[in-house]
Amino acid sequence: MYKLIAIDIDDTLINDDKKVTPATQKALEEAVAAGVVVTLATGRAYASAHVLARQTGLNVPIITYQGALIKNLLDEQVLYERYVPTEAADKLFKYCIEHDLHLQTYIDDKLYAREENQKLIDYTNLNGTKYYVEPDFAKLVAQPTPKMLIIDEPDYLDEIAPVLRELLGDSVHITKSKPNFLEFMHHEGTKGHALKFLANHFGCDLSNTIAIGDSWNDHEMLEAAGLGVAMGNAIPALKEIADFVTASNNDDGVKLVIDKFVFNRE
Repeated sequence: MYKLIAIDIDDTLINDDKKVTPATQKALEEAVAAGVVVTLATGRAYASAHVLARQTGLNVPIITYQGALIKNLLDEQVLYERYVPTEAADKLFKYCIEHDLHLQTYIDDKLYAREENQKLIDYTNLNGTKYYVEPDFAKLVAQPTPKMLIIDEPDYLDEIAPVLRELLGDSVHITKSKPNFLEFMHHEGTKGHALKFLANHFGCDLSNTIAIGDSWNDHEMLEAAGLGVAMGNAIPALKEIADFVTASNNDDGVKLVIDKFVFNRE
């Protein structure tokens, strides 16, 4: 019996209209009523993720910032937190200055950038986040952050990712949540680490967990779970490692998983 389900938000739980469909909402409620812990696992900030989580009626800890922060929805207690190592954050900042790259950081769940530009505006329009501009970015880089993010062309990010992996070392986890977002967390700030933590927190064996996602930043979570599920709209690499491929986010793929694996409905 599956006891814990971790679901990515963008392009997984929500459809292309950024909505949880009534059918998927009903499936979530049925799973919760049956005693299953349903949680969200997202690259989004807590400030953005908790709004969606509350809309679904979920009242559990949720995994945010790719796994760098787990926080209760009810009392907002922090259960798990990992910050980008200060030395790595400083190196990343200097690299971005030298190469004129757009870098964002999160401090106290607020999004900051060095300047206002189209990349920042498009990003915040995508997930409804408020942003703050701080020209003296160096002082922000010295503060604890769960996630830093470069926005650029996908091919260019693929080119610089190995360079930054070498520059920043093993203390940092680097992943893409979308083709043009390169994200940097503490090396234990992954959805996989977070899923293991939550399974332990709820006294649930990992074999009794399901993880559902669509992007490469979900792969650690799918690999850690008893059942790793890729959406029909997932990237090919994620489908290759998944135990099961469900329908797309526009075709109630999450509902199909709950029906099939929690309630054994065909």
